[in-house]
Amino acid sequence: MKKVIYAISILSGTIIGVGLFSLPYITSKVGIFVMLGYFLVLGALVIILHLFFGELSLRTPDFKRLPGFAKIYLGKWGQLVAYISTILGLFGALLAYLIIGGQFLESLLSPFLGGNSLFYTFFYFAFGAILIFFGIKAISKIEFWGLILFFIVLVIIFLRGQPFFEMKNLFIAPTLNLNNFFLPYGVILFSLWGASLIPEVEEMLGRRKDLLKKIIPVAILIPILVYIFFIYIILGITGPQTTESALLGLRNFLGDGIVSLGLLFGVLTTFTSFIALGLTLKKVFWYDLKIGKNLAWAITCFFPLAFFLVGIKDFIPVISFVGGIMIGINGILILLMYRACKKISRFSLFYFLTSFLILIFILGVLYEIFYFLKVF
Repeated sequence: MKKVIYAISILSGTIIGVGLFSLPYITSKVGIFVMLGYFLVLGALVIILHLFFGELSLRTPDFKRLPGFAKIYLGKWGQLVAYISTILGLFGALLAYLIIGGQFLESLLSPFLGGNSLFYTFFYFAFGAILIFFGIKAISKIEFWGLILFFIVLVIIFLRGQPFFEMKNLFIAPTLNLNNFFLPYGVILFSLWGASLIPEVEEMLGRRKDLLKKIIPVAILIPILVYIFFIYIILGITGPQTTESALLGLRNFLGDGIVSLGLLFGVLTTFTSFIALGLTLKKVFWYDLKIGKNLAWAITCFFPLAFFLVGIKDFIPVISFVGGIMIGINGILILLMYRACKKISRFSLFYFLTSFLILIFILGVLYEIFYFLKVF
């Protein structure tokens, strides 16, 4: 039972990450009903893909990650594409956590300790790098307790914000704008994706790997419910004044004390995801690319820091890029691998449905490339 709880907490805790903080702002741009529609459709799609990947993980020898799976089921071309999408995607995710995590840590501690944003980003990075070095046992416990503390903080913000909550803020529906209509796609896909952690979860379960298929839907439904609750709280309180990072917009309503509590919650959610995904990327280099353990750790940790230092510091375009493009490519690979693994006939309904989903992902990739080029 303990292993199951830790397995759910590490998958849910990793999924609940930096994407959370952009969701209220994006909802204010597209409307609550459009956002709920995205959660319904993409949530179901993500659960299906994670179950597919879970089955692939159970059928494949341990100590493999997505590129290793792709080589087995798709050949060398699949492995190459998987390496590129996985490495760039995880680098992008780690960069996003550095960007927003460092900002939250600065806002939380600088009034007491002083210092600039670069100092706090380095501190955030250094502590995370140490935990990535030590591995999954330490991280799984941090994910569990971090997730518990996260829920406590979320409930406190909810209770403290009730006097300022206005239901009408949830239904300030903007004029339908096709430029904004597709804005949630990459961010929500990023916010719900945790497939890279499934092999980790499988290893944690030991002899009870049969539980993996039951853990996956639960571990994804938890973030969906948390996200909807978070949108409900933040948008209900701040309404048209909702900021891109959500928490700073609370200052005008709840004061510095409650915002500090919110920032603590922000640091927790981003930090636990940072170390868990960092470990996953380290193992891609270590297990699949056969790079030495310590060098794999160094590449994992220092490349995102380098991207940050050269000036890539806008987190919404970063997570949209990762979600819409890199995760979209990973989704296509999972569908192709599952078809190859199950030896699906090209004339079957299942083959047609997976082809339709692949087309959706391709269109999403094209949209996000256009959006990313437009922003930069």
